[in-house]
Amino acid sequence: MTTETSSGNVRLLTLATYVAVATASGLVLVKFFAWQATGAVSLLSTLLDSLLDVGASFINLLAVRHALQPADEEHRFGHGKAEPLAGLAQAAFISGSAVFLLLEAGERLFNPRQVVNADIGYAVMALSVAVTLALVIFQRYVVKKTGSVAIQADSMHYRMDVLVNISVIGSLFLASQFGWLLADPLFALAIAAYIFHGAWEVGSQSLHLLMDRELPNEDRERIVEIANAHPDVRGMHDLRTRSSGNKTFIQLHLEMDPDLALRDAHVIAEAVMYSIEKAFPDAEVMIHEDPEGVQERRLDFD
Repeated sequence: MTTETSSGNVRLLTLATYVAVATASGLVLVKFFAWQATGAVSLLSTLLDSLLDVGASFINLLAVRHALQPADEEHRFGHGKAEPLAGLAQAAFISGSAVFLLLEAGERLFNPRQVVNADIGYAVMALSVAVTLALVIFQRYVVKKTGSVAIQADSMHYRMDVLVNISVIGSLFLASQFGWLLADPLFALAIAAYIFHGAWEVGSQSLHLLMDRELPNEDRERIVEIANAHPDVRGMHDLRTRSSGNKTFIQLHLEMDPDLALRDAHVIAEAVMYSIEKAFPDAEVMIHEDPEGVQERRLDFD
């Protein structure tokens, strides 16, 4: 990756975090007004979700800023683990909102209330859908450009918000036009279940990154294919991969002719390294040269 591209990614990631915080903060204000005007618990549910969006996106902002700091003497592999840590925090935030929503919706099931001023609710939720959808499109662009795990987790949450906001419009319509008062808490319960599902996905992905889970099989197979494509490579083994933020780490052993000079073996390893880095632009590749046929302790994970 070039310095220019890296600088561009830094600016893009920073902008994405600020845009998310600003968007969520603005939606909290308009949703609070709509909830006060309508009294709909489904609107309260999406208000709570937006409140937690502010907290989660602010944590993302801090985590991304920390993750973008270059490696130093105490953190030789950089600070990328700050991103999945932010993802775990997001999962906790999201789960907390779902628990509170379950309690509110349960109370409304036994004590239904009339929804009033539904037109205000329609207008606010339509605005929320449009604004959140624009944010999701921007975040998807940022993820495509940078591969940021934190922005991807944040985007997953906001994609969920789009569906939540649409479902709130449906609950307002059923409650105000047909008098189905139970539609409001029932939609809120469905939203809570969906929020729990999103929290599980975000938390699982973050935990995998913190535990240094291997790259997907198709990526590992691509690495093996690139390494073995060099005409002077006799084989490879001990491939190990992991991700840290938007950085990928790849380690492997190359098997070569045992009579090769050390300089020649180094040139071959460098060529393979550059080929892998071309296919995985955000990767840091470390290669150990082995003479073919020499026995050594090997890992059984290839």
